[in-house]
Order: sequence, then C-alpha cells, then structure tokens
Amino acid sequence: MSVVLVGGNDRMATRYKDICKSYKCKAKVFTQMPSDFENKLGTPDLMIVFTNTCSHKMVLRVNSKSAKNNIPVAKIHNASVNALKTVLEEYCKVVS
Repeated sequence: MSVVLVGGNDRMATRYKDICKSYKCKAKVFTQMPSDFENKLGTPDLMIVFTNTCSHKMVLRVNSKSAKNNIPVAKIHNASVNALKTVLEEYCKVVS
C-alpha cells in the first residue's frame, strides 16, 4: 500500500516513513510544497494531511488530486506520531 503524507514537521519526516513501513506502507512525505506538487503526489492508495502544519494551497491541491483519482484523504489536525498511527491502523496492517 502506498501513502502520501502532506504537512508535518521537517524533523519528523524520516520517523513518519519508518512508522508507515512498520504498517507495510510505502510513504512519500511532503513537509514543504515543491514545484509541480500535484504531479509529484502520484496516485497513492491513501493521502494523509496534517492540517495544522500544512498550507491552504497544499490542501487544495491534495483535494483536487483525490477528487480526480478517487483517492481517500485522511485529515488530521495534529502532526504527532500517535495521530499517524491511529490513521494507519484504520487503513493498513501491522507487521508482527
């Protein structure tokens, strides 16, 4: 399963990827908005948006991409590890 994380803390990007890996998910993390952002998102199985650390412009791009490709979007206000784990438990399986 592929996951795209939008927003979050720059220092936590590697930790976000490791957590997703433990749930059998391959993750891309965008803490800042790069050029050509909508194309770099790709077509993942799930998009997770940390709304408190993400620009409004990034959220709009994620919403338009998800509407075009019918991709589920989980919006979390908090960019914590526990909040990410809660969402991943809904969508992914834990590696034993």
